[in-house]
Amino acid sequence: MVRLSLPLLLTGAASTASAYMQYYTVTGYFLQDVNSTNATTFDYTATNFGLINQSYPTDSSNAASLTQWQRFAAVVANLTKTAPSNVQYKLLFLGRHGEGWHNAAESYYGTPAWNCYWSLLDGNATATWNDAHLTDNGINQALKANHFWLSRIQQEKIPTPQKYYTSPLYRCLSTANLTFSGLPLPANEPFVPTIKALLREGISEHTCDRRSNKTYIHSQFPTYKFEPGFPENDQLWTGITAETNAAEDYRSQTLLDNIFSTDKSTYLSFTSHSGEIASILRVLGHRTFSLSTGAVIPVLVKAEKMMGTSTITSQAWTPSPHCTVPPVTSISSGANGGCVCPNSAAPVTVTLPPFAVST
Repeated sequence: MVRLSLPLLLTGAASTASAYMQYYTVTGYFLQDVNSTNATTFDYTATNFGLINQSYPTDSSNAASLTQWQRFAAVVANLTKTAPSNVQYKLLFLGRHGEGWHNAAESYYGTPAWNCYWSLLDGNATATWNDAHLTDNGINQALKANHFWLSRIQQEKIPTPQKYYTSPLYRCLSTANLTFSGLPLPANEPFVPTIKALLREGISEHTCDRRSNKTYIHSQFPTYKFEPGFPENDQLWTGITAETNAAEDYRSQTLLDNIFSTDKSTYLSFTSHSGEIASILRVLGHRTFSLSTGAVIPVLVKAEKMMGTSTITSQAWTPSPHCTVPPVTSISSGANGGCVCPNSAAPVTVTLPPFAVST
């Protein structure tokens, strides 16, 4: 089988041939866990991040004087205290970046023309979406998150993240900065995010999925930390191949294995993307729950070290055909990969160059 080579980037996972991490979503605490909750209309800022108002067995005698988040924090503390040595509990705040110029361009051109033509360009005459920056609307969405976090800290005494992780793509780096800067955070747990190479969006041929080099990222966000071994240049985006869902889930599992094996914190923030958050939710066994730009979903996670071999394994990446001019329309499947190009411009099909694969 031909597979994309991911040198150095998929190392450091906790899973081995004899043991691996199994992840579970602990349900019953958030509205997003409930099948009847409509993701399309859900507003995390109108629902206290989705935390369900309820009593808990861990409620103390003075519970009536505590906020819902304070009482929930006692639940998490009790789970952590009573967990066996091979089990961890963490609360992940998974935040999607604000609207980027690539999102605006897809809305403008329509998904068929975007996927089959425009997304392969760096931009048009008025906008650039290669490693897209935030639009004004995207900036406002991130500031909305900032204001909401401030209200939860002040009114609910919510446990703030102890560690912050972000995708290396510019729209996430910006969103994280706008979301958490200026908040009254504990002095020993400041907003100093770690850039994780594998927390990026699902990798396609789209130029918005290509990250900038390390030097440029550092020049724009000098207080951010890079994880050990972070490459100077993007070693994953080729402009030719795309991850399947299974391949992305393998990457997400590897990311989670690395974080859960090295970070003992309980409350973590991830600033990432719609596709990558969807993949993380699949690995966590969470129901499908799509996020609008700028939205956040909390997930209570149980991670158990299991003996044996993980069922999530490396998967092949695939090249995709596209059009050399905007397509007439598109279809959901077919030999042309969903692109219906004009008669004068047959779909472009590609073969993988030797540098992009390993056998």
